[in-house]
Amino acid sequence: MIVGVTGADGLLGTHVQAYLRGVEGLQVRAAGRRTFEEGGLTSFVQDCGAIIHLAGMNRGEEAVVAATNVGLTRQLIEALDATGSRPHVLFSSSTHIERDTPYGASKREVASLLAAWAGRSGGTFTNVILPGVFGEGGKPFYNSVVSTFCHQLARGETPTPHNDGPIEQIHAQEVARRLEAMIDTGVTGDVRVEGQRLTVYGLLETLQEMTGLYSQHIIPDLRDDFRRDLFNTYRSYLYPQHYPVRLTLHTDPRGSLFEAVKSPNGGQSFMSSTHPGITRGNHFHTRKVERFLVTGGEAEIKLRHVTGTQVLSFRVSGEAPSYIDIPTLHTHSITNVGSGTLMTLFWTHELFDPARPDTVAELVEPA
Repeated sequence: MIVGVTGADGLLGTHVQAYLRGVEGLQVRAAGRRTFEEGGLTSFVQDCGAIIHLAGMNRGEEAVVAATNVGLTRQLIEALDATGSRPHVLFSSSTHIERDTPYGASKREVASLLAAWAGRSGGTFTNVILPGVFGEGGKPFYNSVVSTFCHQLARGETPTPHNDGPIEQIHAQEVARRLEAMIDTGVTGDVRVEGQRLTVYGLLETLQEMTGLYSQHIIPDLRDDFRRDLFNTYRSYLYPQHYPVRLTLHTDPRGSLFEAVKSPNGGQSFMSSTHPGITRGNHFHTRKVERFLVTGGEAEIKLRHVTGTQVLSFRVSGEAPSYIDIPTLHTHSITNVGSGTLMTLFWTHELFDPARPDTVAELVEPA
């Protein structure tokens, strides 16, 4: 099945694309801003079995935001009508529909327009009502308070929230999983997605705790999925400038020692030997915290965001042990660029589960 994703360049669109790439039997088709501006919607909607409609504005002058959200949806409906397409359309609405604001009103109007289209065309429609969405790659001061706090903490700043109000948050990957399940089961109508309920101060306290531990080379406790998602979001704002991280080498007449991983998580460690010129990896993860640490030999680690083209390279050596904690949604590889055997320690925060491997094959440098 082809699944179309509008708003593909945004926070949620990026995460949905990455998640769906790992779902067998699905092909992802992306529509960004240019697709709407350059008349590309007609070809975009053709042959789609489902369309996840994420395109819209979250911030800005209220009247402009409202008009944009409704206008983009009218364009999508026109393309569906012009081609006679009848996919399952899933719309990312918001809990703001409960508020008397232009943004909330625009979300209600969009849902009404799509429901009317489904009723007269024979298509199907799901109105997915979401709480606040956060995740790696979010824009600070735009997408989420989580993005703002993580951005500030990664820059060494101290966030100063104005109040300790209640908030409800959900990670973008969890939203992607829910959307794929809705497509699979064919659920329609209004679906309210529940997130994690907490307070602004409680969120900040958790992120500050993680920041303090990580600055001491300690991976915080990630046994709770929501904490894992917060940590993955925080460390995304450290990449790439924070890495590789040089470890302290304790040397005496007997030899040398360094601390490879410190964490209450347990997790799983493994060692590999790699012959000269050989590359390992070429895959990405959506949730997994993974550390690469070369203990002997010379290596080049390459990374690329799965929706981008820029490849970043890091040279690391066993002579100066340094780690790179691989960011989620980045396909990565490690190549032995030395003349001898490369020895690498790998660590992940969770035990490998063949039923949920969270490892999606993708070349860092496509041919």
